[in-house]
Amino acid sequence: MVRRDLEFFPVQDQGQQFVLIRDHLGLVEEGKAVGLPLYQIMTLLNGATTVRDLQMALMRQQGGVLVGADEINGLLAHLDESFLLDSERFKNAKERIITEFSSRRIRPCSHCGKSYPQNPSELRVRLDEILNSQLPVLEPEGKLSALVAPHIDLNVGYRGYSTAYQLLKHTTPSRIILLGVGHQLQNALFSLTDKDFETPLGITKSDQASINRLREAGQGIIAPNDFIHRSEHSIEFQLIFLQHLLADNPFTIIPILCGSLQSGLPEYSREAYQEETGRFLDELRLILNDPEQETILIAGVDFSHTGPKFGHEMPASHLQNSSQEHDRNLLTHLTRLDAANFWEESRSVNDQFNVCGFSALACLLEILPQCQGELLHYEIWHEEPTRSAVTFASVAFTP
Repeated sequence: MVRRDLEFFPVQDQGQQFVLIRDHLGLVEEGKAVGLPLYQIMTLLNGATTVRDLQMALMRQQGGVLVGADEINGLLAHLDESFLLDSERFKNAKERIITEFSSRRIRPCSHCGKSYPQNPSELRVRLDEILNSQLPVLEPEGKLSALVAPHIDLNVGYRGYSTAYQLLKHTTPSRIILLGVGHQLQNALFSLTDKDFETPLGITKSDQASINRLREAGQGIIAPNDFIHRSEHSIEFQLIFLQHLLADNPFTIIPILCGSLQSGLPEYSREAYQEETGRFLDELRLILNDPEQETILIAGVDFSHTGPKFGHEMPASHLQNSSQEHDRNLLTHLTRLDAANFWEESRSVNDQFNVCGFSALACLLEILPQCQGELLHYEIWHEEPTRSAVTFASVAFTP
């Protein structure tokens, strides 16, 4: 059976169609792509497919040419050697990676040197370029309660990052709750880690006492280990801005990755979410509103994901009007702290547009104190090779 944790993206190169494979574990070589015929065979590997079934499929592909069982077994062995199959070989390799990561006290940066400079001086220059790329944002009238920022690639989302993080210049929190998206988080609503986070700008400590409180309150809905944090970028991208802007203001973080609510709840509704997460959210609300410690919340999220890369049959340009209307409705309910209609908007389209930040924003809406949101930026980015698109926004919440 093909691994379920792999991501597949259709791409075109010189008129030929390929499928790019992304593996968050790093077992599949980076940049590996397969031709469309092989990908079509891979989609048949569901655990119930027989060698005979594969022989017939390959014969149809090759215009009726006979395919022997040895050829099928050789193909399967090649896929296994490439860590594409959910086999014993893969499971053993995965277990070794999880064990090694779990033993660490520090979560090292996973995207430094790829998505942003590894050299500290170069990174500071790059962050300043991003922050100064937009007109100055006015200082908020009240104390900043929360921020929504993108987690899309920095080179794409720089306008959204700039408008969000300029506001950090006007605050001095001692603790920050970081809500990210667990893109690979399965069978759990949240993932916690008490590891300290390292980037080229230094090490930021996690608030272990608060994390332990949350872990106790969230029994049954929290992932059994913190491995999902290893390669997740949605928190890491926020942290480099925080370390840069708050370099003279020591702070701790509470890193929380939020999983899919479509698959993690008995039904896709706010009522089911509140019932499943009640004790956890109560504890998180107490931490956020603790009068003894200045705490703000930051959610690193993106909005609609449309096009073939994200499972749609038609290109993103054909879905743009309806997906952006959906985004606008979500953002209106978000800025009004209207959780009921925020949920109803998503339910009304059955999450058709793959709003990957929905779970983190649903959490935010349940725990924020009474305040008002202001939309600072909204943008759509088109990825032409895959005919797909991603939208993102920045929002500030103040009393």
